Amino acid sequence: MNMNEDINSSSANTAKLDDVIDAIGEIILGKNTAIKLALACLIARGHLLIEDTPGVGKTTLAHTLAKVLGLNYQRIQFTSDLLPADILGVSVYNRDTSKFDFHPGPVFSNVLLADEINRATPRTQSALLEAMAEYQVTIDNDTRSLPEPFFVIATQNPQNQVGTYPLPESQLDRFLMRIELGYPDNAAERELLNGKDRKELLENIQPIISGDELIPIQKQLEHIHAADAILDYLQDLLEFSRNSGNYLHGLSPRAGIAVLSAAKAWALIHSHQHVLPEDIQAVLPSVIGHRLQFVHEVSDKQAIQAAEHLIQNVPIP
Repeated sequence: MNMNEDINSSSANTAKLDDVIDAIGEIILGKNTAIKLALACLIARGHLLIEDTPGVGKTTLAHTLAKVLGLNYQRIQFTSDLLPADILGVSVYNRDTSKFDFHPGPVFSNVLLADEINRATPRTQSALLEAMAEYQVTIDNDTRSLPEPFFVIATQNPQNQVGTYPLPESQLDRFLMRIELGYPDNAAERELLNGKDRKELLENIQPIISGDELIPIQKQLEHIHAADAILDYLQDLLEFSRNSGNYLHGLSPRAGIAVLSAAKAWALIHSHQHVLPEDIQAVLPSVIGHRLQFVHEVSDKQAIQAAEHLIQNVPIP
């Protein structure tokens, strides 16, 4: 593929992504930034954690994203009595063949919604670790690949609510991004009150692209260039988090890779042929917010404050 063909392909993909964002925006009102972050997370082959109060549209966003992209979708309601087999699947003995037949669980889907993930016990939460990191699951000594693309969207209630089990750092680190939806603004909420039920609208929504079309878009990130100056800026951000003394633990190399991948996806959505400093700054709060903690707790908006603190203290080269 020559340069002109590559540019034309990139433009066509960007136009499709614009259509995807518009279609999701018809269901999830007034949350354009959150929609773009969720889409960027998927394009970057990451997983998404949505933390917010019940009733603001977390589950609806996950279902809408899957339908608009034409992806197979499964939802698991996490509860305290949920078992790992309820997620991964189970082998059942077949008398006719004298063998065990494997019955796959809901993890074998393109989009898996782990609803209220922190209401399940740590043992059940950890059932997703291999799937999220390796895109495979091992059951009864057999390793089975997951479909491509594979995307986990987990919703989480605030930690101060009754009956929650906080996700350990190792599990949190499997999520490329953590976002919040928040309450709608006045205009969006009025439209929700006056408009049709979201479930009814969701039933009628049509796919904009297919899973087969999404995979080349994900691979297109390899062609989004990050100049040495951008990598210098990213390394300066990482170095400041490790040496400033403001945080319990600095950002790891994997966190740096996560920021760069998310920034490339954000750049692709916005038709940039290369990563800009603004792309890194746009994704920084959602990528580092669950990885970086101040030595002294600041507020519930720590993710935003941690990112702002880094941006204010690390100059762009």
